[in-house]
Amino acid sequence: MAKRYVMVIDLRRCVGCQACTIACQQENNVHITAFRAWVKQVEKGTYPNVRKLSLPVLCNQCERPICVQNCPVQATYQRDDGIVLIDYDRCIGCKYCIASCPYDVRFVNPVRKVVEKCTFCAHRVDRGDQPACVETCMSKARIFGDLNDPESEVARIIDTTPVVVLKPDSGTNPRVFYVFPDQFLMD
Repeated sequence: MAKRYVMVIDLRRCVGCQACTIACQQENNVHITAFRAWVKQVEKGTYPNVRKLSLPVLCNQCERPICVQNCPVQATYQRDDGIVLIDYDRCIGCKYCIASCPYDVRFVNPVRKVVEKCTFCAHRVDRGDQPACVETCMSKARIFGDLNDPESEVARIIDTTPVVVLKPDSGTNPRVFYVFPDQFLMD
C-alpha cells in the first residue's frame, strides 16, 4: 500500500512559541516577509471569560486539492504519497491557486515571483527525516507520519482521539488533523 503522509497537531500541547515558524523559514529559505507555516492566536469568548488558543496554520495537503485543479500550467501537483508541491520552473505567478485555496496558506515569493506554500518538507521526508516544524516542536504538538501504516503514531491518534480538520465543508478532504482542547469544542 502506498504511503499517505498526514500531520496531527495536538492543540492541547501547542504553547504558541513559533519555533515551527522559524524552523520552516530557515529550512526552506523562505523570504523574511512571508511564511509557509505560522501559529495564529485565536481568542474565544467574551470578556472577562476569554480563552486563547494557539492554532498552527499550514498547507493542509488535501486529498482533493483545489489548487491542483485550478493551476492553468500544471505547476501545482500532488505526489503519490499525497504531498502537494509546486514546480517553480512552471509557475507563472498567476495566483489562481492562491484564490482557490480555502485555507489562505499560499503566497507569492516577493523575489522569485512564484507561489510558495508548505510542502511538509518533502526534501526531508524523502531522505527519511521529519519536517523541520515537527522536529523543532519542543512540546511535541506536531506528529507526522504515514496514515496508511496502522502502526504509525498518526494512525493511532486519529483512530483513538477525537480530531477535526479545518473547513471540512470545503470538499478538499484536508490531511492536517487537529486535537482541540475540550473547552474549545464545547461551544
